[in-house]
Amino acid sequence: MMASKTRKRYTEEFKAQALELLRTGKPVSELAEELCVSNDLLYRWKRETQVGSEGMRAVGERSGADDLRALLRENAQLRMENDILKKAAIILGTKSPHNSAK
Repeated sequence: MMASKTRKRYTEEFKAQALELLRTGKPVSELAEELCVSNDLLYRWKRETQVGSEGMRAVGERSGADDLRALLRENAQLRMENDILKKAAIILGTKSPHNSAK
């Protein structure tokens, strides 16, 4: 029969100290060995900290990536609306079809 596997819990203080050591430039593999944790666990803590700090913006403030996505969506929407208007103009006879290729 297989023994149940329990997950070891680490305190926030332990995690913070480990991440501080990472910031000093210590290699992940060396630090993981010293702390008796896996490399993957250190990378996960680092990633979670980065994601958490990016999420702590002032209310209403957006990142550059968010701004870019919003502008790309708006650009696509405007292009679609422009194409619809061009087709409507052709159908209504206010514009010749050969000029719509511009």
